[in-house]
Amino acid sequence: MEAPELQIKETRRRRTFAIISHPDAGKTTLTEKLLLFGGAIQAAGTVKARKSSKYATSDWMAIEKERGISVASSVMQFEYKDCVINLLDTPGHRDFSEDTYRVLTAVDAALMVIDCTKGVEPQTIKLLEVCRQRNTPIITFINKLDREGKHPLELIDEIESVMNIHCAPITWPVGMGKRLGGIYDIGKDEILVFDPEASDQKNVKVLKGLGDDALRGKFSSEIDDTEEEISLIKEDGRAFDTEHFLEGELTPVFFGSAMNNFGVVKVLDALVEEAPAPKPRKSIERTVAPEEENFSAFVFKIQANMDPQHRDRIAFLRICSGRFNRGMKLTHVRSGKDIRASQVVSFLSQRRETVEDAWPGDIIGLLNHGSIDIGDTFTVGEKLNFTGIPYFAPELFQGVTLRDPLKSKQLQKGLQQLGEEGAIQVFKPIVGNEIILGAVGLLQFEVVAHRLKAEYGVDATTRSMSFYGARWVTSENSRKLIDFEKQLAGNLAHDASGSLTYMATSKPNLDLTMERWPDIKFHSIREHAQKLAS
Repeated sequence: MEAPELQIKETRRRRTFAIISHPDAGKTTLTEKLLLFGGAIQAAGTVKARKSSKYATSDWMAIEKERGISVASSVMQFEYKDCVINLLDTPGHRDFSEDTYRVLTAVDAALMVIDCTKGVEPQTIKLLEVCRQRNTPIITFINKLDREGKHPLELIDEIESVMNIHCAPITWPVGMGKRLGGIYDIGKDEILVFDPEASDQKNVKVLKGLGDDALRGKFSSEIDDTEEEISLIKEDGRAFDTEHFLEGELTPVFFGSAMNNFGVVKVLDALVEEAPAPKPRKSIERTVAPEEENFSAFVFKIQANMDPQHRDRIAFLRICSGRFNRGMKLTHVRSGKDIRASQVVSFLSQRRETVEDAWPGDIIGLLNHGSIDIGDTFTVGEKLNFTGIPYFAPELFQGVTLRDPLKSKQLQKGLQQLGEEGAIQVFKPIVGNEIILGAVGLLQFEVVAHRLKAEYGVDATTRSMSFYGARWVTSENSRKLIDFEKQLAGNLAHDASGSLTYMATSKPNLDLTMERWPDIKFHSIREHAQKLAS
């Protein structure tokens, strides 16, 4: 039996967080620089152009490399200052928000990236709202300081007014754009000097206070402005408060330039020193503490074809309690079956290593042969069902037609796997043969078509379908549910998990159906718990 002291020690070493932002705020670049400073990689790639020979470590799909955007979340683990960092990079594009929302269920903190030239943007607001619902602590990094942007005080006011969260600046810029002199650490009363000629900002010059003669000679007006702004910040009482930060009410704010590696170390230090270790997790049955001896974990993501040569599917598990040992027997709670967990990996994006052991807060990948769904729980001993892993009702629908009818089996397999991982929602109507795809955003359809061709050799066309929306249906009255299925078979389908779904043709159609069938529950969000209750 493992000593409780070791489990407590290892759990407290873990920091599990997601990076969130609006597209093009520099999130993926910052991810790479955190990996660089953490010693996980030796050189950072770029995502500047489609034809670039280097790409971001966290962007591994072909379509991501071609378009220079993140369309799937990535998991990366590395050590820094005796802490184990589990970093989850997420898609910024709103069309892939479902993936990001589910990732946010698996983390204990979030790093919010804001472009100083644009300020607060719509997708950042939505993601922050999700964090606030879960009281997730948030660290803010205001990026692209090497460009001319909004005034720092304006950015702080904008974050507070638009996002309704208090800001506590930890670092503050001395100038901006071509007149960037450095960043000032308010608490330590020291300035990190920016050298635009240096390719690596790891060994930046650090000066005590703002009174250095050489620096003042070059940036006198910028330093004067900084001193005045710092005075205003202190008078306003914008001090960092750990308790308010951990409750998600206050965000420490850092400034820098991820592209220039500048100010990144300050953020990484804050993640280690201030971000929380793994916290208790709610299940339907009870709240599970990370220090508990029995192992428990939930699936928040499934990814197909991370290794195209093996056509594998990986289920990403967030460990909630206990210690994982390679080869241990786990209970797949939904099916009631026991599995021997011998093929389990950890990640640095698409690179993987076999896991011998892991602790609460860690993200591990379990080889999936199609029996695992997002939201599933794995335990040792007690049967638990963790809550809060969402599927949202799609708003856009397309039918799928094969160009080559002989590829029907490949299409079925591809859509089944892509549906399981949540890249798209796949509905098989009870009546008729046409498969219906449901999505939150149009770009999801493009990604699925691309992946079907690249990963499954399937060339398919899609056509828009005029459904208003889909609603998952359950009922405590089994007889009523059977009647419902018989009478409305033409509007019913099963999704990739087998959950029954009503396909509404219009809002009046949905409202009228709900009114006529009061014993049937119509869900706009499908959680694993709903499936268990049905």
